Amino acid sequence: MASSRRALLILDMISEFQFVDWKPVLGAARRVAPRIARLRARANSSGIPVIYVNDTRGAWESDQTRFMKRCLAPGARGQDVAQQLAPAGRDWFMFKPRHSAFYATPLGEILEQLRVRELILTGLTSHQCVLFTAMDAYVRNFTVAAPRDCIGAPTSAQTRHALFLLEEALQARTAASTNLRLRQHTSR
Repeated sequence: MASSRRALLILDMISEFQFVDWKPVLGAARRVAPRIARLRARANSSGIPVIYVNDTRGAWESDQTRFMKRCLAPGARGQDVAQQLAPAGRDWFMFKPRHSAFYATPLGEILEQLRVRELILTGLTSHQCVLFTAMDAYVRNFTVAAPRDCIGAPTSAQTRHALFLLEEALQARTAASTNLRLRQHTSR
């Protein structure tokens, strides 16, 4: 049975923001988080799997519960973002060691088990992790969407450049999230 099942990937939005340029990255996260939250709610309502993939920032992490507690702790950088986007019980959650969500993660196997062929990419940063994940998805023959209002970077120029590459090189759909039809469907 062939499938055109979709999955929503939320990249690097759950974070402790413990890196050098954290302020502009957190600003970008705060701008896109409400729209990602709405898109996630629509995906959940449509039966579309939601998969969180987060950076380990150089120190391998495997305890999602402990990580979430740190991100949600009072006074934690990005606590407001983590509260808006905390994974629900049925959501998938994994860590990645590098830019692409495919690199050294079980993502490919999970997508195969779920029979996913279309990915909706959201999160941070548009010019690095989102773009690199989109490239890896493209070479694996996935259809890619990256809603322009659900990806962010420290500067708008970085996002503009990423959108250009997403559209021109990867044939990704980059319409606003409100223009995405999320009805889950499969075909034979």
